[in-house]
Amino acid sequence: MALCGGVGALALPSELIVHIFSFLPERDRLRASSVCSRWRECLFFPALWTDLTLRLRGHDEAARADFLVRRFGSFVRELQLELVSVDGYRSPGAGGTESVHGAVAAYLDRVLCVFGGLRNNRNLQKLSLYGDTCILQDDSVLDGSSLSHIDQGGKKIKEIQQLFEEILSNSRQLKWLSSSFMLGVVTTCSLSSLSNHSAQTLEHLSLLDNQLPSLVSLLELERMPHLRSLSLDFCDFTSDMCRLLASPDRVPLHRLSLLLNGAALEAKPLDGTATEDDLKVLVRRSAGLRVYLMALDVSSQDLLRVLKPSLPLERLHLDSYSTLVTDGVLELISLQYHKTLTHFVLMRDDTTFPDLSINRNEDPLVLLSWRCVHLTVLIIHGYTVWSHNLVAISRLRGSNLRVLAVSEESIDFDPDQSMFMEGDPVHNLVKEVSLGLGRVWHPSMDSTAALNEPTHYFHREMLIFSSACVDPPGPV
Repeated sequence: MALCGGVGALALPSELIVHIFSFLPERDRLRASSVCSRWRECLFFPALWTDLTLRLRGHDEAARADFLVRRFGSFVRELQLELVSVDGYRSPGAGGTESVHGAVAAYLDRVLCVFGGLRNNRNLQKLSLYGDTCILQDDSVLDGSSLSHIDQGGKKIKEIQQLFEEILSNSRQLKWLSSSFMLGVVTTCSLSSLSNHSAQTLEHLSLLDNQLPSLVSLLELERMPHLRSLSLDFCDFTSDMCRLLASPDRVPLHRLSLLLNGAALEAKPLDGTATEDDLKVLVRRSAGLRVYLMALDVSSQDLLRVLKPSLPLERLHLDSYSTLVTDGVLELISLQYHKTLTHFVLMRDDTTFPDLSINRNEDPLVLLSWRCVHLTVLIIHGYTVWSHNLVAISRLRGSNLRVLAVSEESIDFDPDQSMFMEGDPVHNLVKEVSLGLGRVWHPSMDSTAALNEPTHYFHREMLIFSSACVDPPGPV
């Protein structure tokens, strides 16, 4: 229907233009604002910018993010920031020392810009930060002399830490605070800056920085009685912390996400972590508690110490470069967590593909699929999965298995069975698995995302997992 007067969109009231803009993603809003001065004025209505999602991978995205934060940072309610592989930096050693130093320098500048835009925001309800683990994995970055060369006197890092503490102290209704692998942001004193108002309203807390000692102290955790979701390093989840979370004067804990790095176990041993008795008390207090555990390069011996019977494990991700998950560990998982496990990810980045079913009557992955009646996600790479076992898994779980991702390299075919089957074995496998799942299925062609960025995968999944019990103002 044509508008009266034939003047088109110019006849629309500003409120309606703003409402239409609200359906557009951030990038399209900015493009629309260049149409005319009227639309540009409408772009700056605070109602359009209650939440910002900034994923920075290059200079153009950084410039756009700088503009958005400077303009809207003082009143935004939710901010999600991801700094991944900035300025073309992909992996340690890819571009030499100069490339690493340039990436870290750009990282520090961008964090300063974002925090500077947020420093006066008193209504922030959700702050989610994710740094670049590729940068953090480079030894030269973590070396003190290297950082001194990049940030002389540590001035930028100190300013970043001060701004972060200022944001926490100014906040009055923070519900969600998450910082994962943010170089030089969180210290052991950061949480003490959190205002009393926000300490009372906080429902989700996640601090993952591979630092020693723990970034979350019992004293600060006591100030957060309404915490429903917690994410931290597994070795920081102590008996004392477990008992505190089980206190009757606190809101029951609903989600617990734990990241265990086998490379750090020498410096942060498992000795002080929550015991079976501690977990029983916590589970009795928090009947709806569910746990998400990711173990990176953790030996089977240590996994047996970690996987306690009372742990209400819903999601488990085992990822490794050198260690090998044994069939005994898989047997334990399928027996202990058959009532709670919904997501299981088994990854290994190696040229060999060990067969976990060797010398066994039944494949442990098939047994896991049979016993874990609530399994909805199964992802496998780096271990041999025989085609007939893959068909068995699809038939056992059927359409309830929403995700079955098995890399093409992991699938093997029994030559004895192939003799009695006509046609291409790959085509037959795809057909049989598709019938079992009740939908079209194909082997996974690309496993690089989960292999190259396992902690980024954990961060994204943790957000989804935690949001199930925390009601943020908008979508995660």
